[in-house]
Amino acid sequence: MRDCTKPSLRVSKLNSMRARIENWLLRHWYAEDRPPWFLRALEPVYRAGFHRAQKKVETDTVNPAAQSGSRAAVIIVGNITAGGSGKTPLVIRLCQLALEMQLKPGIASTGYGRQSKDTLVVEPGSDVRICGDEPVMLAARTGVTVVVAADRAEAVKRLQAMDLDLIISDDGLQRAALPRDMEFCVIDGERGLGNGHLLPAGPLREPAERLETVDHVVSNGTWRDKPPTIQVIEMALLASVVKSLDDNTEYPVGQFQRKYAGNIVHAVAGIGNPERFFRMLEGLGFKVRRHRFADHHAFRSRDFDSIRGEPAIIMTEKDAVKCRALGLKNAWYMPVEARLPAEFESVINDRFSKLTKDS
Repeated sequence: MRDCTKPSLRVSKLNSMRARIENWLLRHWYAEDRPPWFLRALEPVYRAGFHRAQKKVETDTVNPAAQSGSRAAVIIVGNITAGGSGKTPLVIRLCQLALEMQLKPGIASTGYGRQSKDTLVVEPGSDVRICGDEPVMLAARTGVTVVVAADRAEAVKRLQAMDLDLIISDDGLQRAALPRDMEFCVIDGERGLGNGHLLPAGPLREPAERLETVDHVVSNGTWRDKPPTIQVIEMALLASVVKSLDDNTEYPVGQFQRKYAGNIVHAVAGIGNPERFFRMLEGLGFKVRRHRFADHHAFRSRDFDSIRGEPAIIMTEKDAVKCRALGLKNAWYMPVEARLPAEFESVINDRFSKLTKDS
């Protein structure tokens, strides 16, 4: 059996290469300049492949929900852009709403970037290298059953065998064959739809018209250039506490800020939009030095060699689950909570009630 206690050199090199490619693409996707000609030339190829795949699903699967024999309703929380948009905080909030209604939710994920292809039930203490960073964080934050599988449909199938009321799929809008009863599409309000091109010329995983067919479009922050015909619900991400990586110490944000007033805080972020995290810290009064990493970066001890002796390192919750074993004595993380309009949460509660009553 292969020893999984250390990431392989091959995986580390692949992660580094992926990070460089992602950063290069992001600079083109969210810039005002036109993307390079060779990326534009590939866009029609992606478009044709996407439509061909969608048509095949429509032809082969007349009624996926009926064929699945599913008992638990399936909720998709996804996006139509590549990269992070704020799906995970919304997944957490939907789980909280379900639990408040005395429902039993579960979460399906592929565990992007993990080293295993096995179908696994994720625990709060699971190895992020085997299960993925977001699934481990979701298991810790929600306390609900989380299943990862290389095929998202397999994760849903495993959860359907459990005594659950709702299954929330973290991503999966483009998985047309996956049965679903409700769809949320999350948009990063700061980035919007980028340059409006499909992959690889732009960030769109499917045409913008897809927003017209989902149940709810949720904007992470204000989306100033949103299409006028689309109804958008604005979601705010709020931070109230700062926690040590071992979770033994916790400060209210204001107290933590006063504690390190006058000091530079080294902000570490390996998420889809690190700048959002950095600006949030600055808005809370911190003096920030930025340390950007690619989304899902596999942190190693040497990533922190230059800042180990600094007064404070602060990171996102998703990054914290990967850094707990690195022996960082001065490291903290800031969990965020999704805040939705009260009337919108009432709409969600009503829909959850109907879905679980009908199942």
